[in-house]
Parts: sequence; structure tokens; C-alpha cells
Amino acid sequence: MCGIAGKLLTDPAATVERAQIEAMLRTIAHRGPDGQGIHLDAGLGLGHCRLSIIDLNTGAQPMANEDDSVWVVFNGEIYNYQELRAGLLARGHHFRSRTDTEVILHLYEELGPECVNQLRGMFAFALWDSRRRRLLLARDRVGIKPLYYCQTKEAFYFASEMKAIIADRGVPREINPAAVRSFFSFNYVPGADTLLKGISKVLPGHYLVVESGRITSRQYWDLKYTRSRWSMSFEAATEELNTLLGAAVRDHMIADVPVGVLLSGGVDSSAILSFAVHATDKKVKTFTVGFDGGQVVDERPYARLAATRFGTEHYDISFTQDDFWNFLPAYVRHMEEPVCEPPAVALYYVSRLARNHVKVVLSGEGGDEAFAGYPDYPNMLRLERIRHAVGPFARLAGDGAFLMGNLLGDGRVQRYAEALGRPLWAHYFSRTSGPSALFNWRARRLFTEEFLEHTTANAASRFIEDLLTAVPDETLLNQMLYVDSKTWLPDDLLIKADKITMANSLELRVPLLDHVILEFAASLPPIFKVRGKETKRILKAAFAKVLPPDILNRKKAGFPVPYASWLGNGLGQPVEDILLSGRSLARGYVRKSELERLLRANVGRGKYSREIFSLLTLELWHRAFVEP
Repeated sequence: MCGIAGKLLTDPAATVERAQIEAMLRTIAHRGPDGQGIHLDAGLGLGHCRLSIIDLNTGAQPMANEDDSVWVVFNGEIYNYQELRAGLLARGHHFRSRTDTEVILHLYEELGPECVNQLRGMFAFALWDSRRRRLLLARDRVGIKPLYYCQTKEAFYFASEMKAIIADRGVPREINPAAVRSFFSFNYVPGADTLLKGISKVLPGHYLVVESGRITSRQYWDLKYTRSRWSMSFEAATEELNTLLGAAVRDHMIADVPVGVLLSGGVDSSAILSFAVHATDKKVKTFTVGFDGGQVVDERPYARLAATRFGTEHYDISFTQDDFWNFLPAYVRHMEEPVCEPPAVALYYVSRLARNHVKVVLSGEGGDEAFAGYPDYPNMLRLERIRHAVGPFARLAGDGAFLMGNLLGDGRVQRYAEALGRPLWAHYFSRTSGPSALFNWRARRLFTEEFLEHTTANAASRFIEDLLTAVPDETLLNQMLYVDSKTWLPDDLLIKADKITMANSLELRVPLLDHVILEFAASLPPIFKVRGKETKRILKAAFAKVLPPDILNRKKAGFPVPYASWLGNGLGQPVEDILLSGRSLARGYVRKSELERLLRANVGRGKYSREIFSLLTLELWHRAFVEP
């Protein structure tokens, strides 16, 4: 795991100064504290900061091929690199190291940009072909590793984090109002946009080629839903899943440094642990975060149960309301975008704990997105059955249920009621949002006229509609899973996982998001994943023999954080001081009267905690990145 950055000048006769690349690398030094390297060429500078995981002595980057005509800076891990290396050696290539990085160089020599199709793992890399004066940027299939870029008249920039790009004074810091509106709609910014105009994300499963002043983008992978296993028995599919997961975890354990497991006490992380303990002859270390006081489910007893069951060396930690508040400015700086993700604060503290003992951790991220683990999935399927039952009266029934939900103050009822009589793209933005989210269904009342004039009301639903055109004939469950794999997964869950663990110089690996596992899940009939109210059915079946029943059957919790209680009580005044300050109100997003109403309603109840946390992180983001 590392950090990469670089600059390609429009004028090839001009020179990139070493100091410019050094300035970019200083902003992401936390990603790679073990070493730093820079390569300069005509009109080009490549930079790399290294967290040494594999081949600790000879894996320095930037790394070149045999004749120094091709250079690469790489962030991530290629889990099939030994197999690829053997094939390249057999075809006459010469290696200077035993790293996975060097495999990319020689694959490029053979296949050009299509080399990405051969890579199994998580990655973001930049490769410079000096003969063609071609810069290739590539991001892994799912978006586990981040990669940003920006083009100005003078140069093309790229980096693992945005802060490295804006370290260069040639890059403007101009707000993108459309992205701000997307943030309000989704609670994160989906797709290629960022909140800074001109800075974009390389999309998951894509690569960019910068050559002769032109940028071309190509999608090399997408999640395809097939019916190749629909005739398979549930028992046979369960056995195959066991085999695939065992191989994936074994590959993800490869490292020349200690590896541990982030343990939530849930099915996914406990399942990963069950394989990890058999993939090494060393005692596995596990790490958990929890809370005292009964405000949320305390994960620690369940994690200890799993740790005892699999004989790990276990550590846990808790943090307080004050810890949460004091970390928020750093949380925003590390996340770089105002993602509404309070569990990321918990992840920071448990990652800091883990970094005292290991350099790499595995986690259970991705199981819910691959195997349908969220309650929204069965709820929406049930809603679809109601829609068909009431036929042409669906919209009328939905309006009535929405009003009932409003009277009862039940946002969940309102959300599902709104979906009746509407196409999927109009109500399923992602598992965390939708038209019944406050910032969507009350936009005209909440937002200022000036902000609304500069944004498009239906941009979020159109974004989802465009995604669904790729899977128009799929089952409803698969359509929802596809939307989540393109939005919530890369732009919330995985951004959090990468940025927060790397803040502690810790590498996080996610075996359940191995693309072979994802493709397996996408080939299963929906009933193997959801039946009635039961979610993640096949994954639970796969581990029924190895996981304690208390873990297997417990309600999903993740890394819960009692932020709603904190924002509605002890932190109410400092939050109000920030959001009602002149600096905050001058942004011109939300009407002052409506903001005051939200804050009053939140006191003692935490009723609008998600909306308030979103507004808070957005304001802190402005202060960190626009007004440094």
C-alpha cells in the first residue's frame, strides 16, 4: 500500500521540478512512511511514497523495465502476481525484484493498456511509456484504491489523494455546485465528480490514456449478472463459495509483514477470520472497537466470542464523545470529501490500535453488497410484490402511506411509500438515500434560491437511471445490487476504508471484493441471497458449521457509532456554533431559518442527525480545502 502522485506538462520541452513532486508527496506521506522515490523525464515527474509489504529490500519505486523506457508508480496489491511472474519469465522477461509492481511493467510490454485485465487485486497505478510519451492511469475493478486526476492548460496531474493535486499552485480550488447537490442527495459524491471543479476520479474498472494532449477513457470491466449457476443446487453453490473464499483469503494473506483482521463480531469479518487462521502458521491478531453506555450495540462481546472460537490474539478499544468531536477536522482532511460516514471515526481508532501490532489487516467489507445483506433489499422486494398486487392504484396507495408515515414521523414508511408507482431509478438512489431523504423531498424548502439556480433538481435520479440502462432486464435485486456497486460501495464504503486506514499507515485488504467472488455472486439466483426477510442467505449457510450461532444469527450492526445521541445532546452547542456561524451561512446552501429548525428538532432526540452531520462535514471541508 502506497501513495502515488505525478505531473505531466503540456509542453514536453518544459521541466517538472523535483520540488514540485516533493510537495505533492508531503501531503500523502502517511500513505507510505517507509520510503520515497521520484523519477523525472522530459516534461514529466512521477512520485511514490512506500509502505513496504512485499519484497521489503528491493521494491523501491518508481520502478522501471529492463531498458528504463517504461516506468510505474503503483498503489495496491496484485494477488496473482506470482503466477503472472512465472509466465513472464517463461516468455523471456528479466526481473530485478520479486515485487508485484514489476509484473505490471512487463505485462504492459506484452499487452499495452489491456494488461489491466490480467491483474487480480486492488490497485491504482500510473505508467509512463517514454517512447510513446504515453501516460496510463488505471484503477481496480471495484474501486478499492482511489485515484484522482486534473487537467489544466499547463499540465495533467494525478494522485492517490486530492490534497496532493491541490498542493500545486497551478490547480484552482473552485467549488463544483453540481457535486455539492449530489452530496446532499446521496450523502457522498458518486461517479467521477468531486467537490472541486476540474478534479475527477478515475472510475472503478477504467483506465485513462494521456497521449498527444488527449485524454481517452476505457472501461475494461463491469459486473455482469449471468444465470450460469441458476440450475445449481443451493448446497453445491454453498460448497463452491467455501472453496472460492478459502482461496481468496489465502491470497490476501500474502505479505512479508504481519497480517491481522478487523473484527466486528458480524458474519462477514468472522467468516474471513475463520479462513485466515488456517492460511498461516502464526497466531492471528484481531482488533475491535466498541462503546460503553448502551447507546448502540457494543461489538466487543461478539468479537471476543469469535476471537476465542478461532484462538486469536485479540485487542479492543473504545472511544468517547470528546474523541469523536476532536477527530472530526482530521476526519474531513483524510476523507477529502464530506462523506456522511460516522463509522469512519470508529475505523480510525481501531486502525490506530491495529497499526501498533500489524501492518496489514483484512476486513469483511463487501459481503453485503455482493450477497445482499442490507434490510433494504427484502423490503424493496416486498414492496414490488405490493406494487403488482395493487396494480394501477399503486401511486394512490403510495401517497396515502406517505401521509401516514408523515403523521407517524416514520421516515422509513415514507421512503417505501414513495416507491410505490415509481420506476426504480426514481426512488432507489442507493441503500443510504432516496427521494424521501430530507435533502431530496424537501429541497425547495431547505435550500436557498441561489443554490437551486446553480444545480439541477433531478440530477441524482437521472444518474441512477443512466446506471440502470446497463442492467435493464435484470431482476429487481440485481438492479439494486448493481446500483450499490457503482455508488455506495466505491464512493462511500471503500473511500472510507482506504483513506482512514491509510491515515494510520495501515493496509486494508477486502477478500469479499475479489472480483472472482463478485462474479460468482452475480451468477446466483436471487433466492440464494434473499428469501423472505433473510438476507445474505448463502454466505450465512457457508459458515453455519464454523461460526458460533450467536454471531451467525445476530442483527447486523457493523461499527456502530452513537453519533445521533452525541449530536443531539452533548455536542449540540458546538455544532450549532459552527453551522450558524457567518462563515457557514455565507456558503449559501441552506436557508438559515430551516437550518435553525433542524438544529432545534435535533436537540435531545437526534432526529436529523444524518442531515446535520452532512452539513457539519461539508462546512469543515470548506474550511480545510477551500480556505486553508
